[in-house]
Amino acid sequence: MDTKNTVISIRKFDETSINDAKNFVDRLFKNIINNKSTPESLNYFQADTYKFYFLILFMKEYFDGNEISQEYAISLVPKKFASRIKRLQVLKNAVKLKYINEKSSQIDKRRKIYKPTEKLINDFLILTKLLT
Repeated sequence: MDTKNTVISIRKFDETSINDAKNFVDRLFKNIINNKSTPESLNYFQADTYKFYFLILFMKEYFDGNEISQEYAISLVPKKFASRIKRLQVLKNAVKLKYINEKSSQIDKRRKIYKPTEKLINDFLILTKLLT
């Protein structure tokens, strides 16, 4: 790798973009990584990369008004991040911990539908507010 070219391409970024990136990293570190008052619900999902991606995508689907079945929920994050078993475990654990609600579909009682609990919605909205 030619480090001279890398340094030149980095210098092409304007100061505003660099400062925005630094501020974002500071907010992320302060409000997620190094925040001792992070709610338990968010701590659970921040424990590993798959859980964190799952949380973000699950909440987006919920806010978009999409019905989230078990198969849909476990397909949100690309397969390279977790096995099918891990995906199911994360979803079922989140239900057991009362971060996500599970209900049977009105149409097909065998089909499970998932929604975040009020607590998880609130915690997530606070987090996003802190990061923006």
